[in-house]
Amino acid sequence: MHITIINDCRDENARGRQTARASSLLSSPVSFVGVGSDLEASGNIIDVLDAYGEEPGVIIVNVAPRNGPAKKWENGTPFGYFWYKKVLVVSSIDGLTLSFVKKLKLVDSINVFDIPEVVRFMVENKYISPEVGDHIINTQFRSYDFLPRVAALILQNKDVPFTEYGIDSFSDLPLAVWWVDNFGNCKITLLLSEINIGTDNKVATEIGDLTYYSRLKDVPDKAVALITGSSGLGDNRFSEIVVQGESASVFLGLSSGAEISPVCSR
Repeated sequence: MHITIINDCRDENARGRQTARASSLLSSPVSFVGVGSDLEASGNIIDVLDAYGEEPGVIIVNVAPRNGPAKKWENGTPFGYFWYKKVLVVSSIDGLTLSFVKKLKLVDSINVFDIPEVVRFMVENKYISPEVGDHIINTQFRSYDFLPRVAALILQNKDVPFTEYGIDSFSDLPLAVWWVDNFGNCKITLLLSEINIGTDNKVATEIGDLTYYSRLKDVPDKAVALITGSSGLGDNRFSEIVVQGESASVFLGLSSGAEISPVCSR
């Protein structure tokens, strides 16, 4: 079994601590994906599920700011979990983090934790000491103190308390760039089946008419184009805006989170 952490606490100190804690509690190798937003986390959940294929795994996700709208929560967004095939996903639930899961209809519901209730369960069953329980309730680093522990209990088939929430109650994805790769290619939230491709394979967007190509290699040098990218799950692959041989992000001034005009969608 393999573990993947997707987290916006991504400096070397935070990365190292989370990786060590998850590896020690779950006795498995760990990889880490650092993200800058809930939208980036959402897309990376799908890509990691795709990478696991039919094999067992765990994905631990946290994008949980405590400023702005997040002030509505007592100590950051709640967490929940679901299973997809043999993969356990334990994740923060606020914002867009689970919106790709909703878009692809991977599950019908999410099992959401009340952290104080779960901590009481852990203490009463002697999985942790009362002192550790008090620390978890107030910690500012829940992806280090709480998430690996609750993931370990679920994998041991312990009856961790939860409340079920329908996936339809979670946020929809915007039409936007969700990731810019190191080449400057801009992954967007639209599937090929959702894009309105006109005559001569032209797609109307707010940055002009783009020609659609199924593969990056077919895009002429220096041309701005739309392609079917590698990201996605199964037959559902997300489109990318590219400039052959250059950075589309730099050339077009696009960054993660930039919204794309709905003129290109069906």
